[in-house]
Amino acid sequence: MKKLTPRQQRILGLLFRGESWSSSAVYAELRKAEEGVSLVTVKRALADLSQLNLLFVKGVGRATSYEISVSGRIYADVDAEAYCAVEPDKRYGSSCFNFSLFPKFPTDIFLASERLTLDEATNEYKKRTTDLSEIVQKKELERLVIELSWKSSKIEGNTYTLLDTEKLILEHKEAHGHSKNEARMILNHKDAFTFIHEHAEAFKSLTRANLEQLHALLVKDMNVGLGLRKTPVGVLGSTYRPLDNIHQITDAISDLSRVVSLMETPYAKALVSLLGISYIQPFEDGNKRTSRLMANALLMAYSCAPLSYRSVDENAYREATLVFYELNSIVSFKKIFIEQYDFAARNYAVK
Repeated sequence: MKKLTPRQQRILGLLFRGESWSSSAVYAELRKAEEGVSLVTVKRALADLSQLNLLFVKGVGRATSYEISVSGRIYADVDAEAYCAVEPDKRYGSSCFNFSLFPKFPTDIFLASERLTLDEATNEYKKRTTDLSEIVQKKELERLVIELSWKSSKIEGNTYTLLDTEKLILEHKEAHGHSKNEARMILNHKDAFTFIHEHAEAFKSLTRANLEQLHALLVKDMNVGLGLRKTPVGVLGSTYRPLDNIHQITDAISDLSRVVSLMETPYAKALVSLLGISYIQPFEDGNKRTSRLMANALLMAYSCAPLSYRSVDENAYREATLVFYELNSIVSFKKIFIEQYDFAARNYAVK
């Protein structure tokens, strides 16, 4: 993936807001942000973006217009906080599932600098996990499981504190004033992580079978139906509506599985599965929990560090997710992923 210039990013941002743009229309908008920019410069920038497959061209001559491509959507840098500050019904994103997204998903989604950060973190992680005693391994595993179970549950609205979570997992003591479901959600995280930790080889790829198996562990005894959903679901705070029939959901899972298999690195496999499962929403509940654990399963299957999300800001996480739902941009979430991977690789020693 090539790093885009600020001007190129501004153009992609404009094209999100309408189906087709002429070079003159793009020029008129860019002049508001770039004093002195010329039409010739804008046309050259549009041509460069087209060559990068971030735009596609329609028509010829004066009838030429430009539309953003799937890759353009994926690589566009959107200010997630500003975008989500607008009321859902007034945002310019799509409310529909993008059937072109997975079939046209690029396999090279990290910049060279980002890949270097991830690889350096992995090297540090491998050093940290070399020659550990059984006692240290047990303590490190407990620490990661507690912090992952707490934060992943908190992202979903669970009100257990980190200390409550520690007591629940290590001492089997439920916190007063909390529902049984909150305790069950946390304990299910523990069981799901234990399973993928012990069966890492089964998660070299994402399949419908291992996805449903992981989901079943995460929603055990929570009155949630198993298997792919057969009824519609909505997304809080968004006009985006996931697919509403099991046949399309099944096809989308197959498309996602194929995309994940084509990704060039374990990091890309994990990130795409994390976003893709959340986007498809294949189950009636527990989708984002399943996506986080599946991402960890893929990372561990390739001897990479699992994430705890301990230091993630929940609002930033939700905003970046909504940007992917409505605009298909991965940039905001990718930043979170890289930060969390670097944090995990340098702070845990679970192998």
